[in-house]
Amino acid sequence: MLYWRQAGLNYVQFSNIASRIVRRCVQENAKKDAIKREEAHARINKWQDGKMVQTKASN
Repeated sequence: MLYWRQAGLNYVQFSNIASRIVRRCVQENAKKDAIKREEAHARINKWQDGKMVQTKASN
């Protein structure tokens, strides 16, 4: 069994934690760009009868 499963995490949770740690360890001159990648943006669309009725932006 994989150690992240033993800790009670799924792969997405483990991957997010690992990437956050790697971004914090990057050299100072590239750190600003790496931290920007941590931001996530999504859009939630509600569909009814095959047409989009509502759009919601999520950060």
